[in-house]
Amino acid sequence: MTPSNMTARVTAATCVLVAALAAPAGWLGGSTAALGVLAGGALAVVNFRWLAARAVSVASSAGVAGGAWLVGAGLRLAAFAAACAVLLALEWAHPVALLAGLSVLPCAVIVEGLRAASRER
Repeated sequence: MTPSNMTARVTAATCVLVAALAAPAGWLGGSTAALGVLAGGALAVVNFRWLAARAVSVASSAGVAGGAWLVGAGLRLAAFAAACAVLLALEWAHPVALLAGLSVLPCAVIVEGLRAASRER
């Protein structure tokens, strides 16, 4: 499985699971819970795709110097933290719902990784 194929599969699985999780969250916790789950999933997907693109660019060809990789990672995490801070400070998203949305992507990565490993046997 190519890195772009893995990234696309993880993104699709995360989007489906986040959408399925947002409906009951909205029913149980209201609009802030639904928005929290959706925002958490969106932030996780954007963060993952950004990281995957940088990793592929470094692995292919000459790549990026260590300092540039470090600066890029710092900017990525700073943007991620700022987006979470704005969502929580303005009370647009419930903290637990935001965490639930963020937690979907690692589960999708594990499932897709196990699927890929079982196919290559």
